[in-house]
Amino acid sequence: MQNKDDISISVIKRLPRYYRFLQSLKDNGIVRISSKELAARMGLTASQIRHDFNCFGGFGQQGYGYNVPELHAKIGEILCVDKEIKTILIGAGNLGKAITNKMFSKNSGFKLIGIFDKNEAICGNMIKGIPVRNVNYLENFCIDNSPVCAVTCIPSTDMEELTDLLVKVGIKSFLNFTNYDIAMAHPGVIVENVHLRDSLLTLGYLTNTSLDKSEE
Repeated sequence: MQNKDDISISVIKRLPRYYRFLQSLKDNGIVRISSKELAARMGLTASQIRHDFNCFGGFGQQGYGYNVPELHAKIGEILCVDKEIKTILIGAGNLGKAITNKMFSKNSGFKLIGIFDKNEAICGNMIKGIPVRNVNYLENFCIDNSPVCAVTCIPSTDMEELTDLLVKVGIKSFLNFTNYDIAMAHPGVIVENVHLRDSLLTLGYLTNTSLDKSEE
């Protein structure tokens, strides 16, 4: 097994996809699969899959392949889905509500403990049993409850002041749905950026390229 610091981010980013595909195989009653069969389902190569799994010690058996439930559980352990990282969400608008309702399920690895917004019309509402608090209470809440991760769904113009505060009170990682560059301002924190518009623009390019080819 490689040192965790030596495992490339591209391998790490494939793990959730493996986990999802293996969950689907489990749900369909499949208990055994070869790297070749898994590769065919996922659009990868068998050597790529073996390489990725070998980064964590390898999980297959020669002549047998992979035990699906065991492999699913092992990857879940690597992804720490059984943990409950204390998390807060900033921005309880439509995007924030959607994230709260879809992402923080059982075995997500994260536990949502607080939701904040500056809109007084939203504050006081309940989302999945959690009250939306005014952002003015954010600092004291963090001091009292020690969250580790923050999900940001607010305008980029509000991010500089907010992230300065969050880092000061101990936030170590961010799931960032804004265009603000948290890592540039705070190089010591972990940031996963989700740029929905960038994904849409990429899809538009690929779609139009495909249409242009079909018209040739």
